[in-house]
Amino acid sequence: MREIVFDTETTGLESRFDRVIEIGGIELLNHFPTGRSFHVYINPGDRKVHPDALAVHGISDDFLKDKPRFADIVEELVEFFDGARWIAHNANFDIGFINAEFERLSRPPVPADMVTDTLALARRKHPMGPNSLDALCRRYGVDNSHRAKHGALLDAELLAEVYIEMLGGRQAAFGLVQAEEKKIVLEEEVEIADHLLVRSVELAARLTPEEIESHRALVERLGQKAIWSRYQS
Repeated sequence: MREIVFDTETTGLESRFDRVIEIGGIELLNHFPTGRSFHVYINPGDRKVHPDALAVHGISDDFLKDKPRFADIVEELVEFFDGARWIAHNANFDIGFINAEFERLSRPPVPADMVTDTLALARRKHPMGPNSLDALCRRYGVDNSHRAKHGALLDAELLAEVYIEMLGGRQAAFGLVQAEEKKIVLEEEVEIADHLLVRSVELAARLTPEEIESHRALVERLGQKAIWSRYQS
């Protein structure tokens, strides 16, 4: 199963008016990182970064001036995410913004059944909370000491680690190692067994011709209903 753990940064909180200015994604295959990632900064056009948003992610209007517009990167984005599940923390926010950008370009939205919200997953797993990304990093021992401000790629990397841990990542990895080791042992045992079953010299018969004839005569006296009749050739 292919998944993309992703995050966005935006000019503000309202998807109808604000714009996506950064997207970062980490590819997982069967819940393990492949090493592939997606990261881009986006020029929001005439929409300015709200001061409250700037305080969170530190991405300024001046920094975004020479960055591509969403329409310029959409094909690369769609290609990277194609066929994968979209995994995000508080996914309604991020998917809401992505779908708003898609709508502006007359593109179909991301289907709801292709989205996994790690915040909802964390709330089910840890109903007493807290379940922010920072709190989950502390809970699962994921080092987020370098997270001074929010950043889409950094947050996606941290969330990927947290997500794997929430799914029992370390135990799953250990189980795969055990399974592989067991497979190797079984293959070696089969090779040994095959070797042991092949004899260079056949064993001598344990029954003498006289004993075989005596047993045949006994079975005949017992009659056709004798249990030995089922096995005698």
